[in-house]
Amino acid sequence: MEHSLSNDALREWYRERGFGGRVGFGQSPALLVIDIARGWLDPSTSIGSDQKDMLENILAVLRAARSADVPVIFTTMGGLGDSDEVFDLKLPGSAADVRNPELMQLEPILERSPSEPVLVKPRQSAFFGTRLVGQLIGLGVDTAIVVGSSTSGCIRSTCEDAFNNNLRVIVPREAVGDRSVSAHEANLFDIDNRFGDVMPVGEVLGWLAARQTSGGGAGDG
Repeated sequence: MEHSLSNDALREWYRERGFGGRVGFGQSPALLVIDIARGWLDPSTSIGSDQKDMLENILAVLRAARSADVPVIFTTMGGLGDSDEVFDLKLPGSAADVRNPELMQLEPILERSPSEPVLVKPRQSAFFGTRLVGQLIGLGVDTAIVVGSSTSGCIRSTCEDAFNNNLRVIVPREAVGDRSVSAHEANLFDIDNRFGDVMPVGEVLGWLAARQTSGGGAGDG
């Protein structure tokens, strides 16, 4: 068949072959806010782009998660050393920005509280080289709600590793972003068919609001 990123028939073709099942929400979610730092939001940097709409949706999810007493964990990048030769060769622009502490600071608009951890990761995935697995186990988390940047790199890698660690993965579509529209759409397609559920941000906000109303006892949605 003819394949197209915008072809609804391709999604059905996947469904017929057993891709794209729905995982839904579990009982104990956590919100992972991936790399919302100046380096990714400032178009003047080598890795940055204008993602104002994404940021507004992330803030909405953050407010809803905090109101529902859902744990929030932030990430940024860092920790590259002299031994990271392959990273430097493949992503020289990213490597330069990641080594700039000013660019890796979280955006103040996130209003992170001291009780919300910040993980510094040396690669795209929030799970690689960090304490994230142990933290999620300690919290009894079964669902990772993933927001942030960028869809084709750190978001996809984090979703894949969350799936590999037997977590339900939820991605609010409008709360992730990328410097490339085509890469963004292609990776959302893959995430939705392979690793988790991509859904409108409104559905995620609605589920969090219901969880708040029910005192945190919401089940599969």
